Amino acid sequence: MESTNSKIKIDMVLPIILLSYFMILLDNSIIFTGTVKIAQDLNLNQSQLSWVSNAYSLTFGGLLLFGGRSGDIFGRKRMYHIGLIIFALGSLFVGLSGSSLSIILARAFQGIGSSILAPTTLAILMDNYQGEARTKAVAAYGATAGVGASVGLVIGGILASIFSWRDGFFINVPISILMFLLSARFIEERESIEGKVDIFGAVSSVIGMIALVYSIVGEAYNLLALFVAIIFLCIFIRHEAKTTSPMMPLSLFTDRERLGAYIGRFTYLGAMLSLWFLTPQLMQKHFNYTPLMAGIAFFPLTIAIFVSSMQVSRLTKLWGNAKLMVIGLIITVLGMGGLALFNINSNYWIGIAIPMIIMGIGQGFALSPLTASGIKNTSEDNAGAASGVVNMVHQIGGSIGLSLIIALTSNIQNVVSAYQIQMIGAFILTIMSLIAALLLILPAAKK
Repeated sequence: MESTNSKIKIDMVLPIILLSYFMILLDNSIIFTGTVKIAQDLNLNQSQLSWVSNAYSLTFGGLLLFGGRSGDIFGRKRMYHIGLIIFALGSLFVGLSGSSLSIILARAFQGIGSSILAPTTLAILMDNYQGEARTKAVAAYGATAGVGASVGLVIGGILASIFSWRDGFFINVPISILMFLLSARFIEERESIEGKVDIFGAVSSVIGMIALVYSIVGEAYNLLALFVAIIFLCIFIRHEAKTTSPMMPLSLFTDRERLGAYIGRFTYLGAMLSLWFLTPQLMQKHFNYTPLMAGIAFFPLTIAIFVSSMQVSRLTKLWGNAKLMVIGLIITVLGMGGLALFNINSNYWIGIAIPMIIMGIGQGFALSPLTASGIKNTSEDNAGAASGVVNMVHQIGGSIGLSLIIALTSNIQNVVSAYQIQMIGAFILTIMSLIAALLLILPAAKK
């Protein structure tokens, strides 16, 4: 009877983790397709509207390392519950917002919850699954990263076109309550590690990361913010090398496979976020799609990711994690190359849908192995920190990649011409991800 109860608990852990992670991804996607409606309802100008997204990115990206390490020290389950409460309250405040200031502050508060939830959910996954079960769980986690973002665009389009963008945030409240109750019942707290909070490391990393994100998304003093980011991140790294209780153990970067996974994920998400953010705009401006139609137009990508990601566990046993990753990255490069060929004469099916299908297959094969390599060979004591780094390069890589690609076309007025150059930039980023896998991950996996 006891073993049956244990199995039920283990079986329930993954759905709890995936739904929690999906909530985080959903909100980002709703912002992508709901920006026009949000601006209309709250009378936001372009600058204020950008900070609805930027405020979230600042706290989410800035606190990820602290969020990951806090689970190691204070307990994953405890921090997961704290993250859920903050995220649910933040979502409620966003939905109730009636002004630019209130929604920006609410989004920043919501980002704090996400910075705890994202690394903690991955660390809980590592605590509860080993061997082949972990491979399957990580495959599902990676699939959620891709499918969640795409499905979020569809849901965001439906809410913006038929209901209200506010409902996309209100729905997080009952879901969070359900996740809290289920996790209290089915997730067991692991013994936390001996150690204390690295206060100096936490403060220096938060200042450094927030300054770095601001240097990317801010509208003034970007160079000053970049200088501050470099100074504080250098201070943080030097401190982490010397302290006995590091928030981000530098040993995480000594493993060649993990390092390759961090670099590969950083560039890969720069390309993918550019796709998710820019393609809906092309559809609405060039094809005159509604937000709902633009969201539905992402179904080829979503379905391809879902189908291919479901094969990851089987193919990993057949080819190995690294080889499957390389195959996925090559396919992604081909799909992104197809999007880079989009021109004024292209229709949706040839110019976007078919490249999306190819890219979706590649993403389904690549993202889960990148996640697996990013947490490989880590001890239980460092699982939260490793999860924090995986999510940090995911978030920061996406922000930096998107910002660089948008900067390339800031002076180009023609929508199609701008999109061509943007997708060429994304194509280059996917090639960089492939190079990292070939030079670092694949050789390390063969040893």
